[in-house]
Amino acid sequence: MHPPAPANRSERVHDADAAIRQTDSDAALARLSAVRKGYLNDRFISSLLPRAQLQPLRPPLINTGTYVRSEAIDRLVEQWLELSKPEGQICQIVSLGAGSDTRFWRLMDGPWQEQIGAYFELDFPDVTLKKAMAIRNPRSGLSTTLGHSELDLGGQALHSSRYHLLPCDLRNSPADIFPGLFKEYLSPTLPTLLLFECVLVYMSPEASSILIQWFVDFFSPSTHTPSPGTLGCTVYEMFGLEDAFGQVMMNNLRARGVSLPGAKPYPSLESLPARFLRHGFTSAKALTLRNIRSNYTEPSELERISSLEMLDEVEELNLVLEHYAITWGVKASSSAATISPWIEWGLRPVKQQLADPV
Repeated sequence: MHPPAPANRSERVHDADAAIRQTDSDAALARLSAVRKGYLNDRFISSLLPRAQLQPLRPPLINTGTYVRSEAIDRLVEQWLELSKPEGQICQIVSLGAGSDTRFWRLMDGPWQEQIGAYFELDFPDVTLKKAMAIRNPRSGLSTTLGHSELDLGGQALHSSRYHLLPCDLRNSPADIFPGLFKEYLSPTLPTLLLFECVLVYMSPEASSILIQWFVDFFSPSTHTPSPGTLGCTVYEMFGLEDAFGQVMMNNLRARGVSLPGAKPYPSLESLPARFLRHGFTSAKALTLRNIRSNYTEPSELERISSLEMLDEVEELNLVLEHYAITWGVKASSSAATISPWIEWGLRPVKQQLADPV
């Protein structure tokens, strides 16, 4: 979740997609570091990283940012699952650009497993191939959670009763690729949450808009689906990169062969909810990670993580967190009875919280 350090010329990745895939490795290593230092609990992440025990720890700034990001998205996902309980419905989660994410296993390891009807992970074929191999490795223990599973598409796809790993390039037309990928696995009648963690920023605004619209259409009333499920969406990424600090972030990424075509339409926090509202979502809201850390995290948690390591770069941390945001939106049906519970979905501020904790 941080601007990568500039790469030496010999280290630069010439394949633009390989450079994007490397950002997933960076995020996974940052998560591993946060877990090893006690910020987060995740007993699965080491199974998806080669030589996990030999990986160096990240600095406190990175560990803190990784914690804020992960905990906030976890809360949104868990609240989504909780809201479906009164209606007696199971949920679907679609993680686009999932990479090395472990959320499916973490949810299945906790009290939410009965709420998950289907969990989908989509990413580049190279990424899904490696992840499928890691899942099927008996030493990882990941396949135990899945039960019986089958490989497909030359080992790039994997299916079990609730988990589906699907290879694709999200920049391609979803109308051309999604019907063949999702097949009968994705139901238009269940509450469904889309997760985008640092994904849309690497796509053109046109491609990301087409991608979101496909899901909006899929979960809209039709002759075959008169009562579609509620659609939710969460986006985590950088924004507002036109200031001096944002330009430093952009230059560091360019040095690694990474461009951010999806950042330009979102110069401010206020512009982020428009991504959903223009597609007919019922509501949408965005918060910077700095605001989430300051006003949406329990004081006891802030005290706990501050005791883990000495954080000297508070000003730099605030600058970084001010350029990352989590946006969430919900598209409910027109029925007021259906809208009422889902409209409450979202992060809630902590009362009497001090601003900008150190």
